[in-house]
Amino acid sequence: MRVLLATFLATGTTLVVALPAMATTGKGQLFHDGAIVGTIVTPAPIAPGSGTDPFYKVTNGASGQLGIAGVAPGDGPYHGGSWQVYLVTFNPGVTPYLLTSDEAVIAALSRRPVLRKRGVR
Repeated sequence: MRVLLATFLATGTTLVVALPAMATTGKGQLFHDGAIVGTIVTPAPIAPGSGTDPFYKVTNGASGQLGIAGVAPGDGPYHGGSWQVYLVTFNPGVTPYLLTSDEAVIAALSRRPVLRKRGVR
């Protein structure tokens, strides 16, 4: 009986330890510096509002709009995808158009009332 209990506990402990490693990853696409790039999406416990790398999600963009990474591997300020997510929205009366870089987002924000931005909390 003790051997069976010990085996059960060891198996349960192994499963609990292995669960985070079994979290699923996915593949996707996003815009960076005007180009569509592939990405691997891995689950990460980043608390809202605590990321360092800018990522823009357009809430009402044109057809074909993807998320926009402000930095990527090889860029000096890249921190490994610790994303600070910003929601950007075209204002009413403005016809949405594709935004394909963080520079395009910043330019649209400077031309208010084209776009508005808010951080995800």
